[in-house]
Amino acid sequence: MASSAMELSLLNPAAMRRRHAGLSSAASAKPRVVRFRVAASSSAAPAAAKTGSPKKRGKTEIQETLLTPRFYTTDFDEMERLFNAEINKQLNQEEFDALLQEFKTDYNQTHFVRNQEFKAAADKMEGPLRQIFVEFLERSCTAEFSGFLLYKELGRRLKKTNPVVAEIFSLMSRDEARHAGFLNKGLSDFNLALDLGFLTKARKYTFFKPKFIFYATYLSEKIGYWRYITIFRHLKANPEYQVYPIFKYFENWCQDENRHGDFFSALLKAQPQFLNDWKAKLWSRFFCLSVISELFHLHGSTVYTEGCYCVPLLTVVFVWDVLQVYVTMYLNDCQRTAFYEGIGLDTKEFDMHVIIETNRTTARIFPAVLDVENPEFKRKLDRMVEINKKIIAVGESDDIPLVKNLKRIPHIAALVSEIIAAYLMPPIESGSVDFAEFEPQLVY
Repeated sequence: MASSAMELSLLNPAAMRRRHAGLSSAASAKPRVVRFRVAASSSAAPAAAKTGSPKKRGKTEIQETLLTPRFYTTDFDEMERLFNAEINKQLNQEEFDALLQEFKTDYNQTHFVRNQEFKAAADKMEGPLRQIFVEFLERSCTAEFSGFLLYKELGRRLKKTNPVVAEIFSLMSRDEARHAGFLNKGLSDFNLALDLGFLTKARKYTFFKPKFIFYATYLSEKIGYWRYITIFRHLKANPEYQVYPIFKYFENWCQDENRHGDFFSALLKAQPQFLNDWKAKLWSRFFCLSVISELFHLHGSTVYTEGCYCVPLLTVVFVWDVLQVYVTMYLNDCQRTAFYEGIGLDTKEFDMHVIIETNRTTARIFPAVLDVENPEFKRKLDRMVEINKKIIAVGESDDIPLVKNLKRIPHIAALVSEIIAAYLMPPIESGSVDFAEFEPQLVY
């Protein structure tokens, strides 16, 4: 990277020594598998698994706030219009044909094959590291399954309108299903499993217009690539932190994320109205600032309680739902430093590396991006982390729900103020030359 200050100082040996000192040998007794279902209420405590017939798996409810990744739906009729070649003359069918052939090659068809290392590594993991690692698997599995559902439906709905684009969506749903299954298998190493069929029916679906699906999913896939490849490279250089073999699969795995992102880049180019005006610049910055909404449904920091939204905060909830990438990841990860320390990473430096690289990638297609390499941007993120800790503390207090919501208001107002300030920082003009209104010239 250009700035030495942003180089990854990933190792945190002191934290690791503290963590490993607290680990003991795995218990000899082999617990049965517990299948998780999502609780209907965010306030519901996890129910203890019921004992019963060996043939029946236990059903344990988990808090809705734990599985933060959202399930999305969109305006499928508008999608059909966007990809109708007779209506949209901007569609580059040759590019989509080339992408389809790449997806058909299925480079990772035989990549996700498990071995005995998985169970052995899980049995050695105990204490806080085990707990936070299970949460990582749960959240990751849910996020991949969410992508599978959206891509599968898009593949089904676009078959008649644009068979090539429809088949690409279907093949991407294949990739997401493969990832989700692999992660769920990982949970079985910890004697747990997510009931994905139940999730399909029980989860609430968030509606996004097609252009917002394009923005958010492109960013999500590219940020996933940079997270996975950074973790893989770090653990390859520092194998002593390889606590679980799933990370060894990240090099090939991240190429799926990269291909998905490239496809959404092609979709955006096919819809230049999403990229070439002042509104596109505002939305680009908006979504760059956003892995935000997901965060505030975590660990008691959510603004809804006992299944009901607090009326004074409905506007704030809407803001979280609209702002969808960098801030959420940063705040979310700062709540899970134990996980990153467990694999030898410094959380904030890791996140800033991922944010900067994703931003540089995004600048190739988005007409404007945030100036994330400005030191003031990181200072704002750090202030948001401190405010978010106060919001979480309120959520974990013994106050009644009404009092909690009232106490949250000033902290949420402060958080919104920081988010708006970050959004209003002077952006960096960017975007593909394909959409330039002038003839590009070489400058020597």
